[in-house]
Amino acid sequence: MAYTWDNRVSFVVRYLYDIDNNGYLDSHDFQCLALRSCVLEGKGDCSAARLQKYQHIMLSLWEEIAQLADFDKVPDYDGMITVEEFKQAVKNSCVGKKYEDFPQAMKAFIESNFKMIDINQDGVIGIEEFRYDCVQRMVVEDIKVIDDAFNSLLNDDDRKKGGITVSRYQELFAQFLGDITDSCQAKYLFGPLEI
Repeated sequence: MAYTWDNRVSFVVRYLYDIDNNGYLDSHDFQCLALRSCVLEGKGDCSAARLQKYQHIMLSLWEEIAQLADFDKVPDYDGMITVEEFKQAVKNSCVGKKYEDFPQAMKAFIESNFKMIDINQDGVIGIEEFRYDCVQRMVVEDIKVIDDAFNSLLNDDDRKKGGITVSRYQELFAQFLGDITDSCQAKYLFGPLEI
């Protein structure tokens, strides 16, 4: 049940986008996400240029998500997106599609997320970086569960490269959101998920 498409998309809202944990998305989440991304990529440094880059990426993502999720197109849009609205937007724009066909701002977010996880900036997410990313978001009591999740993501080429490259990460992220099956290989992209 933890790896259903519905739960995977809920995970994205809860752990990647809803920074203030109020149960819905709004522009404040993405402003905070820009600062968080800047600090994480900079390993504590927050240069004005990097912050401006992330503000552009995250606010563009917010605008794109808001446009995709505003189904009734009412003039008095409340500026908030519920989990259910987000799921419908993902279903409409990502399910059954490859990374190249995703909305542009979402692709920019995925690429920036890779950079945050790739701590040593070698172009590959290794097991240590994957572990670090997982334990930042959720409570896990056994490292083996995280390691098993990481290893299940790897194909032979990934093993040769020592982990997940940006192109592979993009492919896996697209599967995580776009494959509605519970057996999707990318279901472990963010480690062991909770229900």
